[in-house]
Order: sequence, then C-alpha cells, then structure tokens
Amino acid sequence: MAARPSLEDWRKTAQRHDWRGHEIAFWQGGDWSDASKPVLMLIHGFPTASWDWVDMWAPLSARFRLLAPDMIGFGFSAKPPSYDYSIRDQADLHAGLCAALGIAECHVLAHDYGDTVAQELLARHNKSEGGTPKLQSVVFLNGGLFPETHHATFNQKLLHSPIGFLISRLMTQKRFRKGFSEVFGPDTQPDDAALKEFWALVTANGGMPAIGHKLIRYIAERRENRERWVGALQAAQIPLRVIDGGADPVSGAHMVARYRELVPDPDTVILEGIGHYPQVEAPDAVLAAFLDFHGMPQTL
Repeated sequence: MAARPSLEDWRKTAQRHDWRGHEIAFWQGGDWSDASKPVLMLIHGFPTASWDWVDMWAPLSARFRLLAPDMIGFGFSAKPPSYDYSIRDQADLHAGLCAALGIAECHVLAHDYGDTVAQELLARHNKSEGGTPKLQSVVFLNGGLFPETHHATFNQKLLHSPIGFLISRLMTQKRFRKGFSEVFGPDTQPDDAALKEFWALVTANGGMPAIGHKLIRYIAERRENRERWVGALQAAQIPLRVIDGGADPVSGAHMVARYRELVPDPDTVILEGIGHYPQVEAPDAVLAAFLDFHGMPQTL
C-alpha cells in the first residue's frame, strides 16, 4: 500500500458541501476527468469517518473515481447537537451529494453503520425511487445487516439506554480506546497512534460528548425497518458481496451465516482472524477480495 497521509493532511484536503445548513466534509480520489473510470462511493461506519478508507485510498483511486463523505455527525463534518439524526437522512445526504456532483450511477463499498445507509439506498434503487443514484453494485464490510445478529458492544448498549445522554457526556479517551479495541481481531489490534487518530475523529467539532446518544439510534432504526432493509438485500438485482472479518464479536462470522440463510445466491468472503474493521486491520486482503468481485487485476 502507498504511504498514508497524516490525519491533518487528510483534513486539509477535504471539500465542503452544504447539507440542510450544515457543512459536510467529503473527499474525491482518482482522475475525475476520465469518465471511463467507474464511480465508487465509500460509506463509513460508526463512530468513525472516511479516514477508515485511507489505507485503500491510493489503489482504489487508480481504478475508480472515489467519493467519500463524512456523514453528518461524524469525522470532520458538522455535528449539530439538536439535529434529528437518522439512516434515511444519511441516505438523503449521499444522494444529495451525488446530485450536486452530477453523479447518476455508482458502485458502493460500505462498512458498519454505512451498511445500513447502503441498504436504504438499495431499497430505493430496487423500487426505482427518484432522487437516488443508480447503484451498479454494493460490497458490504462488517455491519448489522440483520438486527437479530448485531451484538452491540457494552459502550453501544449504554449509549442506547435511557441514560445514553449521560454516557455521551462522560465518554473519555480511555473508555473509548478500551471499547473500540475490543472489536478488533486478537492479532490486529490498533496501535497507540491509530487510537489517537480515531479519538480525534470522534471528538472533532464537538463530537461524541454531545451527540453519541443520538447517533446510536440506528440500532432501533434497524429493528423498525428490518423488512425494508433486509428485503432490499433479498430483492437486489445488482451484484452484492459481503467481505467480513470473521473474528468480529459484533457482526462477524455469525452475521455471514445469517446472510447465507436469507439472501439468494450469497457471495461472501470471510477473513479469518480479522475483526470489525477489516479495511483497517487487513486492507490488502479487503482490496484483493474487492477487486476480485469487480473482475479487476490485483496489479495495474
């Protein structure tokens, strides 16, 4: 993999988009003057940001035109405390950004919370709803595709509880680092530098202490919209693949087993020993499985 930029250099290269009066940070990669290259939209997870894709950015940029926003409430985007955060609104944000940039169709690579956003976009695509880019394919990394297989972490359960607002305010770097590390594989734990980067993303612009309990509402949304979002997977007529870190306690091999039960002709890849953040823990393996899915060679 190519050398990664620093987090500060990454922040400085962000472009800005207005969403409902709030500033959204987004990044574009690849040669956007080359219309022959397909567009790939990267949708990050909770509680991090588009920085999650940094170790795959250069090789993906050589093959695709990349679009990666930090969703509202995440990373270097605005985190308004009074905002009504929801999966549908995040899907609207992605669709609105595509419309602003003139993107009519795209492939998707999503992770975690972003998987659910991608499911909502897929549901709209399946029903030919207006205002949404045409999806050409979707690849899901570890995420709660099925509410019955999502094993929330202790911190997530606390945030989602009636005292979630208090837990948000009391979140410390030490508590975050401990809970965050627990979802990684035993041999692919984040080092101190990576944990500092993730904490910086979580706390930028107010962040977790102000809105963590609001962002976590997606857990209830998944239950409320299960028929729509699981149905979107089952009804899809475009290529889908799951690339999953099998050692993930939240949505690892047990989630893939459920996917194979419920989704017709399931295309799945399990990365043994890898946890919840495969694009961070094993970017080369994720890239290989992703390029294989697209029928692209590993080397240019």
